[in-house]
Amino acid sequence: MPKFAANLTMLFNEVPFLDRFAAAADAGFDAVEFLFPYPYQINELSERLEQNKLKLVLHNLPAGNWEAGERGIASLPDRVGEFQEGVSRALEYAKTLKVPQLNCLVGIPKGVDADKARATIVDNLRFAAAELKKESIRLLVEPCNSYDIPGFALNRSAQTLDVIDAVGSDNLFLQYDIYHMQRMEGELAATIKKQFARIAHIQLADNPGRNEPGTGEINYRFLFDLLDSLGYQGYVGCEYKPRTTTTEGLGWLQSIAGVKRAHASA
Repeated sequence: MPKFAANLTMLFNEVPFLDRFAAAADAGFDAVEFLFPYPYQINELSERLEQNKLKLVLHNLPAGNWEAGERGIASLPDRVGEFQEGVSRALEYAKTLKVPQLNCLVGIPKGVDADKARATIVDNLRFAAAELKKESIRLLVEPCNSYDIPGFALNRSAQTLDVIDAVGSDNLFLQYDIYHMQRMEGELAATIKKQFARIAHIQLADNPGRNEPGTGEINYRFLFDLLDSLGYQGYVGCEYKPRTTTTEGLGWLQSIAGVKRAHASA
């Protein structure tokens, strides 16, 4: 079975953020991910990871004013300088926290010509991929569904891979979120199998509802077996909304994934 990382932005949200590291470790996770580290001091996060023997497997580049509804700035031609500064800031955290990969949310280019938005994304991703490569950190880019995030610039896997091709970097990969892609295109197993070499990180939630596996229509047991057969070595990020509490909903690890604790070696 794959290894699972707790997304601390979504899971254990009944406790303060910095206490979620201990909650994840207590639940059996040996790795975590989250949207943004920037509200916290680097040493605060480093201490929580070390205290709880956790690996941080992913966080995002700065994504603009999240509270105001921004979901990334990589598609905005008037924010290129801010984007580049954000890459530097992300690297400060990633190097200290030993994060192997950073994700880029490209944003909602409202009022921007579609061709100009795409060209801006390509240029920004090329810059970020080169900067991250200097530190041996992978850059990921993620398509998101247009139901949850109307107007998001990248919605489908093929569209995102086309942008990756245009960037032309060997340090840019697809972040494949099963929930987002189920909503936009289906064909989950076929796409994962076909594009496996280009997928560096996978995230999950069931549909409808974006809740834990086993609450919706996605056959996660089948997909986990597929990932095993393909030799997937990364973590699967658990980026779902617990129906009740995270701990009460973790039964899927045993019933679907066949593991008693979050990491496959348990």
